Amino acid sequence: MVPPMDRLLLRGRVLTADRDLSMATVLVANGKIESVAEGLHEPRDVTPMIEDGDIIAPGFIDLQVNGVAGCDAASGAAAMAVISRHLPRHGVTGFLPTVISRPVLDGVRFVDECRLAESAGAVILGAHVEGPFINPKHRGAHDLDCLSAPDPGLVHELAEARPTLVTLAPELPGAIGAIRALTGAGVVVSAGHSGATMAQGIAGFDAGIRFGTHLFNAMSPLHHREPHLPGALLADERVTIGLIADGVHVHPAMLALTVRVAGAERVAITTDLVAAAESPPGRYVIGGRESLSDGTTVRLADGTLAGSVATMDRMVRLMAGLPGVGLRRAVQMASTTPARVLGIDHAVRAGLPANLVVLTPDWKVRLTLVRGRVAHG
Repeated sequence: MVPPMDRLLLRGRVLTADRDLSMATVLVANGKIESVAEGLHEPRDVTPMIEDGDIIAPGFIDLQVNGVAGCDAASGAAAMAVISRHLPRHGVTGFLPTVISRPVLDGVRFVDECRLAESAGAVILGAHVEGPFINPKHRGAHDLDCLSAPDPGLVHELAEARPTLVTLAPELPGAIGAIRALTGAGVVVSAGHSGATMAQGIAGFDAGIRFGTHLFNAMSPLHHREPHLPGALLADERVTIGLIADGVHVHPAMLALTVRVAGAERVAITTDLVAAAESPPGRYVIGGRESLSDGTTVRLADGTLAGSVATMDRMVRLMAGLPGVGLRRAVQMASTTPARVLGIDHAVRAGLPANLVVLTPDWKVRLTLVRGRVAHG
């Protein structure tokens, strides 16, 4: 571990949302990026953290993490702290612990646990409450018995807790009022687990929805006569789209097409990681439900996909290798785009927190800095 007062020197290719610097020198001090200078520079009194071929980028931000390494975020603050420690090895510097549909009071307790949890590695940026106001026909791995209609009283209780992100189905009776109540409380509202038509999706966007949870999955299908929610998400520039880029939840051809249509500035790679990630094949729990991992996919007993075991760095590499995408855009979708959803200024720029990932020439994570400290590497 690097001493906290060290000034760290990074050097290599630097990726930003708008530029790709083939060679730049980055100086980190007191938890922040002190300077970014194009070219080779040799400042004094620094600890060099340099290897040939380094690629320096904003740290990855994951808006949907249910678990990792046998830990399920729904079990509380202690599990979230373990998850926080594991994520930097995959380049993640900030994340939203996520709970799938539970009774609203359980969701409120989950938000409180997120506030109590120690950010031992990647920073816990709030809570993602996925449900319970979702469409039963598109519930995916969510427990049918835990779903609720968006009753104003329940919505008020959840809004009072102020989770960072809430996923709901905009077509449900009362959903438009729920969207307005939640956004009025400062919550980012996402459309997901939904059978919405395109018109219903747009009505939700008009009410304040600004995100879409795992495009194409657990929602009505894209069709050329009725585009449904996927068409609405792809077409509306007000909305950022979450995409599980593991090649299983969405075919690689559709991943590339999504970026081509929406642009990297509107696509946020989200892992939907579950406890089975970083773990051997076997049985695991997600939101209180047992699932089975074969090491590649995680499914309920009936075959329903139940999250992903593909980590963010793996998804970035997959996306970077797709036609028309490339590394800079893949990194953008894993870092600055999700950061913008949360209203966070996140980049390799002087004055900002030093939340950075350093990649090798073959796009593996070599080093992760969280608030200027080495969290991995």
